[in-house]
Amino acid sequence: MNIREITVAGAQAGPYGITAGPDGALWLTFTHAGRIARLTTGGEVTTFDLGAPDSQPMVITSGPDGALWFTRNRDDRIGRITTGGDLTDFALPTPGSGPYAITTGPDGALWFTEMNTDRIGRLTPEGDLREFEVPAEKAFVSVITSGPDDALWFTLNQADAVGRITTDGQVTLHQLPTQGAAPVGITATADALWFVEIGAGQVGRITPAGRIDEFALPDTAARPHAITPDATGGCWLTEWGANRVAHITATGEITEHELPTPKSEPHGLVLGPDGNLWVALETGGVAVLECAQ
Repeated sequence: MNIREITVAGAQAGPYGITAGPDGALWLTFTHAGRIARLTTGGEVTTFDLGAPDSQPMVITSGPDGALWFTRNRDDRIGRITTGGDLTDFALPTPGSGPYAITTGPDGALWFTEMNTDRIGRLTPEGDLREFEVPAEKAFVSVITSGPDDALWFTLNQADAVGRITTDGQVTLHQLPTQGAAPVGITATADALWFVEIGAGQVGRITPAGRIDEFALPDTAARPHAITPDATGGCWLTEWGANRVAHITATGEITEHELPTPKSEPHGLVLGPDGNLWVALETGGVAVLECAQ
């Protein structure tokens, strides 16, 4: 597979989260620089300064309103940027809550995790905010995604569990078979949720009914971080500790791809509007895996 890299920022900016926007471009967070970036599939980069260099924008997603929404981990805000670059933000009520991941829910609201409070938040585009407690102590609630069952699913990194929350706030937890799994990224396919276990070097799969399967990576020290679905029922994932991107099929077969630049620190990834895989590299680039048919 052909892999090319695009430099989008200096090494200190830290490209981290990435999503496909409604405008046919890729949108990224520059986590160490307090900026959001727009990247065309042709490689043109435009950046937008949040006016808060230490705000640490992390995960970004397309919202239900045609804008991009993102978490600001260090100043406890949820940010919004239009495709034209207009910025607004919403302050969270708890100082130090540490919002991390965000997704659009089946109810048309934005759902996000708070790493430091073990809460999940719900924010409407109009600004109505609610928070829900997760019944697990020091669970380090991490990534959240909209599931195939009209609920939200999330990982509990320190509790070695995957959770489900309904749109009215009812929470169910599923303990993972592997102690020390430390799940992080989670995503949905048509019939299941797939997640990565950074501690165990595994990929997990859970059905809405709660059946869990785990698949060991060839390198269990690879520290998988983020995961996104492909077009065939499988998933792509980043191996942050091994400088690789891996693919897992719906039946658990794994293929790995080395990235060209050593120690590039791959984090978020997404299938772009061109059908290729786009991967944010914290050292300042974006890798493009040309997998479009």
